[in-house]
Amino acid sequence: MTTAPPAPRVDPRILGWVVLGGALGTAVRAALVFPWQTGTDDATLAVPLVTLVVNLVGAFALGLVVGVLGPRHPSARAFLGTGVLGGFTTYSAFAVQTVTVSSWSLWLSVGLALASVAVGFALAGVGVRSGRLLGARRGKADEPEEAE
Repeated sequence: MTTAPPAPRVDPRILGWVVLGGALGTAVRAALVFPWQTGTDDATLAVPLVTLVVNLVGAFALGLVVGVLGPRHPSARAFLGTGVLGGFTTYSAFAVQTVTVSSWSLWLSVGLALASVAVGFALAGVGVRSGRLLGARRGKADEPEEAE
């Protein structure tokens, strides 16, 4: 008879950092997007473009955080990565806005989707590489058991 592996344990402190960071990231995104919303159903490209920029900046920034911190500093990674940047970027808004734009122009929606995925992928890679270079310049990294 085999036993099931133990359920993953969630550290409440780490979860608190994620919640705090998520609130901050979401507030920043809202502050950037809300001024561009018209409150009507008119065809405006401003909100999808702002969302695209937010997601691209977030992809680079998350790559940078991951590259600099690596496996160290779990509280900082939870706050900045999962929290702030997870709240700042948004896949669901990107998906809905791509569908909305497709009702005006299929090719424009395909362009937005490709730009978001392809450029986001590239910027995340540049962020990781840049973060690793920055992390290496800071000196010897703490051993994971010595980090936070």
